[in-house]
Amino acid sequence: MSLMMAGSGGRKASVLKVAVASVVTIGGLAAATVLYRRQKQRKEEARTFGPYDYPTTRKCNQVDELHGTEVEDPYRWLEDPYSPEVQRWVERQNKCSKKYIDGLGEDLEKFKTKMTELFTYDKYGCPTKYGDWIFFLKKEGLQNQFVFYKQKDEDGAQPEVLLDVNTLREDGTAALKTYAFTKDGTKMAYGVSFSGSDWFEIKVKDVATGQDLVDRLEHCKFSGVAWAPGGAGFFYARYPPPPAAATKGREDGAGTEVDAAAQQKLYYHRLGTTQEQDQVVFEDPENPKWLYGSEVSDDGAYLLVTIGESCDPVNRLYLYPLAGFDGRDVGTLGPVVKVVDHFEHKYDYITNEGRKFWFFTNKDAPKYKVATLELPEGDLAALSPDALAALPTTDVVPEDEGAVLEGVAVTAGCYLLLLYLKDVQSKFEIARLDGSGRRAVALPGVGSITGLSAKKEQGEFFYQFMGFQDPGTTFRVRVAEADGATTMAPFQRTEVPGLDPSEFSTRQVFYSSKDGTKVPMFIINHKEAPEGPGPTLLYGYGGFNISITPGFSLNRLLWVKHFGGTVAIANIRGGGEYGEEWHKAGTLHNKQNVFDDFIAAAEYLHNAEISSPSQLAIQGGSNGGLLVGACINQRPELFAAAVAQVGVMDMLRFHKFTIGYAWCSDYGNADKDAAEFRTLRAYSPVHNVGGAAGPYPATLLTTGDHDDRVVPLHSYKYAAALQNVQGAKPEQAAPLLIRIDTKSGHGAGKPTSKQIEEVSEMVAFIAKNTGATWKD
Repeated sequence: MSLMMAGSGGRKASVLKVAVASVVTIGGLAAATVLYRRQKQRKEEARTFGPYDYPTTRKCNQVDELHGTEVEDPYRWLEDPYSPEVQRWVERQNKCSKKYIDGLGEDLEKFKTKMTELFTYDKYGCPTKYGDWIFFLKKEGLQNQFVFYKQKDEDGAQPEVLLDVNTLREDGTAALKTYAFTKDGTKMAYGVSFSGSDWFEIKVKDVATGQDLVDRLEHCKFSGVAWAPGGAGFFYARYPPPPAAATKGREDGAGTEVDAAAQQKLYYHRLGTTQEQDQVVFEDPENPKWLYGSEVSDDGAYLLVTIGESCDPVNRLYLYPLAGFDGRDVGTLGPVVKVVDHFEHKYDYITNEGRKFWFFTNKDAPKYKVATLELPEGDLAALSPDALAALPTTDVVPEDEGAVLEGVAVTAGCYLLLLYLKDVQSKFEIARLDGSGRRAVALPGVGSITGLSAKKEQGEFFYQFMGFQDPGTTFRVRVAEADGATTMAPFQRTEVPGLDPSEFSTRQVFYSSKDGTKVPMFIINHKEAPEGPGPTLLYGYGGFNISITPGFSLNRLLWVKHFGGTVAIANIRGGGEYGEEWHKAGTLHNKQNVFDDFIAAAEYLHNAEISSPSQLAIQGGSNGGLLVGACINQRPELFAAAVAQVGVMDMLRFHKFTIGYAWCSDYGNADKDAAEFRTLRAYSPVHNVGGAAGPYPATLLTTGDHDDRVVPLHSYKYAAALQNVQGAKPEQAAPLLIRIDTKSGHGAGKPTSKQIEEVSEMVAFIAKNTGATWKD
């Protein structure tokens, strides 16, 4: 038996040995094959082509079918930010663009030196007052981020540092994202983001001592903070944690993911407790893409919850009575009252007197108005949806056909502050709550109100004003309760040593677009500029109801002064410069109007002999990056240079990534609607490279590896298409480059050091390709 066992065991061992040998041999061949393929792939990756040694970008065989049409997507693989191949591609692209940028020579260094020298001026945010304290943001010299100061509101008081985020990261990439004070000014909740991401964490600071409390809340994005009456806690919104792939083994990985943001919830946090103990105030699992904002009414009687689903100026508005809220259990909140339960109009809370509410709204008013709505007496929870929907509104500040009402605040108990935009310039009025007694508030010149801080219980307010040549002044305005008369005095004034604003001139022109629409455009140049065409930078945005108003930009003025350049800013359709009709004229099937307006601006500059096709550069960021990409695809012969920053470039897939679904209100959705697919396909930058005859202008794309607003894959895919399609043509002599910044996001909170570096490279790139040279 033992021999049989030995014999049989020997045979089994022999068979097993052969099997193992076979596996080893096959495994060796497989490993060799994989190694060969990797070596071949690396060799392919290492190849370059064209006059600028563009890295080779491989094409895959991805084809999608949309509404019966096959759409190739050869660069789909560039959508994976964690792929080693994508990371190598980024390194090679940066190496390629760096080689070109390093070759820009003295003009780059001179601009960067001058920019660094003059950027040392002190910069201020608009102050706000709570309790006995005045709070404001200030950035001294070359500090990477603004510092939060507190100052007693009394004569001779000196400002003290309350929060300095510069101390949180040596590289300057920690940035203040949001903040909110208790009504008495004793506590401050603040949110800090890292590396440019939209993600931030909330902490709480004791104002008197400057010490942080134990509270720390993570996974916040697109949220403010609303303190509950009494200051025992606050309301905020957060998402589930980002995907593990974004954070595992990666420093500051959050913000590199491309997954769609979903399932935001509104929470209540009680001070001194952990985040795990926070209670959900509102959620709607059936609508995972809804976004929540919260605000406590002036009288502390209501929690107002605004709900959005897109970037359109429309929202739902719910309220919770706070009379029985104990600051501990959200179950003690009153039942929710769905005052506005549709996405048809915008309703922003201004103030209330008992159950009478004032709203800033565009209902039947595309240029906006102030209206009141009064809730009936009795049990609000007993009101049916039909009864709430039937509640009438009363206009107290009717729509102004000649100007857009941009914002409203309340001060001195019974006065409305009305901020208007008329032909892209700020106007300011004050009126009683019932709309009577309207009068103008004098402004210091032509420009924009860039900040306003007012509270109903305070008899004063602050506002900040700046222009293209004016770096800004903050004014403190006292309001007489009896008649609303205002007394204004400067509180903080910004000056730039070494720069004389009187050297420059600004004028506004109105030009005709393709369909005859009159479009405003500001033109800034040096007073001693010679006659005739010269190097010009044309900037535009054209989307999401955002108005591009006069604002100070040091780098633009240095371009004008030292390169002999001109700056033109076109207020094209899609923005909010003339209200919702102007906005809608540049969205969805009307989006081509935006590109036509910008192209018409270029043609105006050429025909007016301000610039020429060999001297005109265009620039835009985000939606403006899309603008630049679409325009160089459609009319490349008009431009000498183009800079597209953090642009939306793949219009067939943008809605699949992070917060992109919210942009469907402006762009449409290629998956859901055949007509929208055709519109998007017709202008999508990634899908229309090389369609126009002739060479493209010198093009620089920029993006950041932590941009979780417009994820960098958009710029990656467009750069690949530009280089592979257009860059391979013999007539394409100008460069087509991409610069990918690390620990950098969509732009907000970018440290000063990165700002100076990026803008210096951009201006030098433009100068090189428009024939401009530095002049001391």
